[in-house]
Amino acid sequence: MSAQLQSLELWRHALVASVRGDAPDLSARQMALMLLVYLGEAPHTVRGLAQSLKISKPAVSRALDRLGELGYIRRQRDDLDRRNVLVQKTAAGGVFLTEFSALIDQAKIHVAAIPAQVIDFAADAVAAVEEATSSSYAPVWGEQAAQPAVR
Repeated sequence: MSAQLQSLELWRHALVASVRGDAPDLSARQMALMLLVYLGEAPHTVRGLAQSLKISKPAVSRALDRLGELGYIRRQRDDLDRRNVLVQKTAAGGVFLTEFSALIDQAKIHVAAIPAQVIDFAADAVAAVEEATSSSYAPVWGEQAAQPAVR
């Protein structure tokens, strides 16, 4: 399996398992903030998180609002500089990420068990799509596009 397909299949399997589970669905922005807070070096501020993700402070604040409602992070004023708000980990957030990492581990097992024939077929299909979309020819409405060969 190509590294790209393997990564996408791993991500797909983990996300589908997450959506099917009981835990709340997090947006990509919320998950990125969780990972920055839990895996990055503290202290974390709204300003610093916004800079890390290259998004606005209000966008970070909205995502942190939701994560706070879920109990996954806690915000506290910085005692040294009252203008700063520190973003801190919580036990509930740690449990969420531990459970999500278990879904990723299960996805790794799933991806490793995919037969080579399925992988080769998927890689050929992706290559055919890339070839078809990279050509300068685009069929006119109602015209039949060339179909990739099926193996």
